[in-house]
Amino acid sequence: MAASYIKYILNFKRPSGTSRGVMTEKETWFIILEENGKKGIGECGILRGLSIDDRPDYEEKLQWACDNIHLGEARLWEALKEFPSIQFGVETAFRSLTAEDPFVLYPSGFTKGKARIPINGLVWMGDEAYMKQQIEEKLEQGFNCIKLKIGAIDFEKETGLLAFIREHFTAGQIEIRVDANGAFSVTDALNKLEQLSKFELHSIEQPIKAGQADAMQRLCLETPLPIALDEELIGVFEYDDKEALLQQIQPQYIILKPSLIGGFKGSNEWIQLAEKYNIGWWITSALESNLGLNAIAQYTFTKNNPMPQGLGTGALYTNNFDAPLVVLKGELRYHTSMHWDVKELL
Repeated sequence: MAASYIKYILNFKRPSGTSRGVMTEKETWFIILEENGKKGIGECGILRGLSIDDRPDYEEKLQWACDNIHLGEARLWEALKEFPSIQFGVETAFRSLTAEDPFVLYPSGFTKGKARIPINGLVWMGDEAYMKQQIEEKLEQGFNCIKLKIGAIDFEKETGLLAFIREHFTAGQIEIRVDANGAFSVTDALNKLEQLSKFELHSIEQPIKAGQADAMQRLCLETPLPIALDEELIGVFEYDDKEALLQQIQPQYIILKPSLIGGFKGSNEWIQLAEKYNIGWWITSALESNLGLNAIAQYTFTKNNPMPQGLGTGALYTNNFDAPLVVLKGELRYHTSMHWDVKELL
């Protein structure tokens, strides 16, 4: 078996804002396996500034993984614990190599075009007018679950946007999720959650910065609306540490981004623990290309979670790969009549 890797820069159609700043491009890497005339591909979806494996030796570790591909998927996964995005890429590449179709990793009703995955419509940070425009577009496109990134503009303007939605749609008609990306301070977080609860939100992701387990535990205990842990899960490698974190904080939900938490095996561990402690969960992509999104979507479908998932990021880039993935009326669909175009990689 031969293994190699390629770097690829994805360009955003429009600068996309979070509380950590504005992104105009996204770096990603692909591992390509070749054996007996077959090829497999996996995306190492690193997210600079957020991934725990955003390290100077990242490319060196990618090369190491390729040089040691003979170790096999299981041993490589263990050896790459501190590099979750490479774990994800390796897992996906092996599954792609052994699949009948290198792009159908988890055959199902979804990949046959017979079933769909409900997803949330993502509203990026920006000025008030831009955010309002996005909200109106998502509603027109038929989404009944909208996720807003908050914490970058004036809080009153953000609550005004939530009020705008609620003036036109009840909580039964439109589910609203918000993602603070850790923007609130420990001292004012509860007050802001109380203000947000007036809008009958489904949940808020990561209201305070990760790594403050005691403060997050208190917040989850006192919150008037459900809290979902996101960044809090990043960098927790061992199963026992994952269990200890959930036991301490006792969140209402956790959000799983396979590229950031150890691929599918890492996600399976979190799901097992969440269900053990009666914690809700859903799965989200982390700005991967359509190749990574495809793998995550197919895996997600096999988990039979009826909640809207966070898989609507495929249309963000000008130079994404043509793929059978289509978002229509708030659902991700797999159109079997459409074809992949990854000639730049394979």
